[in-house]
Amino acid sequence: MKAIQIEAFGDPAEVMKLVDVPDVGAPGDGEVVIALEASPINMSDLLMISGRYGYRPKLPSIVGTEGVGRIVAVGRGVTHLKQGDRTLIPYPSPAWAERIKADASRLRALPDGDPLQLAMLGINPATAYLLLTDFVTLPPGAWLIQNAANSGVGRALIGIAKSLGLKTVNIIRREDVVADLKASGGDVVLVDGPDLSKRVAGETGGAPIALAIDGVADTATMNLLACLAPKGVLVFYSAISGKPFVGPAQPFIFRDIAMRGFWLANWFNSATADEVAAMYERLAPLVASGAISAPVAGTYSFAQIPEAVAVAQKNRGKALFTPN
Repeated sequence: MKAIQIEAFGDPAEVMKLVDVPDVGAPGDGEVVIALEASPINMSDLLMISGRYGYRPKLPSIVGTEGVGRIVAVGRGVTHLKQGDRTLIPYPSPAWAERIKADASRLRALPDGDPLQLAMLGINPATAYLLLTDFVTLPPGAWLIQNAANSGVGRALIGIAKSLGLKTVNIIRREDVVADLKASGGDVVLVDGPDLSKRVAGETGGAPIALAIDGVADTATMNLLACLAPKGVLVFYSAISGKPFVGPAQPFIFRDIAMRGFWLANWFNSATADEVAAMYERLAPLVASGAISAPVAGTYSFAQIPEAVAVAQKNRGKALFTPN
């Protein structure tokens, strides 16, 4: 079967290779085999392939980390799934292969919906949901603030927050996406800047903000800190600026601000199969209904690696592999 593999770390467009690998074979007890329909290229994929992420797989390695497909074979003991069901490629699994064999215990059949959007359910919506629910208990009507609001996580966070009755302040770095994010449900959308806290207070009526979600770092962290209420929590999940965060010590000392980090892989390492299934059963209908969506820049066959990587690196919409 066909798959995308790396044998060295480096420029993704150069080290990602289309290869023939042995078929996964028949499923064992408690397993299913999934034929991949679609899988996005995430920024984390590109960072890992280039050797600049939080882990490095043993080489050679089939790459890709999420996607969606149809079950083509079911192993003994699997009763909650059947051939033909659409399901997620379980995270983290090497996803860029024509077929994937997986443990069925964490998988559930997905509702009908756009397969390209469902292919992006595994990582960004899950990250957004856990950022909203694992660090601070926010009552309905509460405000939170995030930067990188135009990212996949940021857009998912807007839809999930709305489903939880929460209000979002969404910070971006480009004026041209303000209208789009407002149309997507963002309550307040502002371009980042040194006077951010004053503008946020004006838009929210000075409401306290207990949770800030940082995907940028650099001076954007300092701007978020200024918006947090006493005893608020700032959570990092990315640093797309590529720079260390900048921030004063005073908010931590005098306003008892806390700072945390989040990586989805760490959550999966301790989550039970039931916890994983319950999370996706909550999120899947939001994606299927369009309440959570991400822009799609294009779809590509496995043979179009350079074209797909070039689009993904522009970060102006998702590039997805659709091998079949």
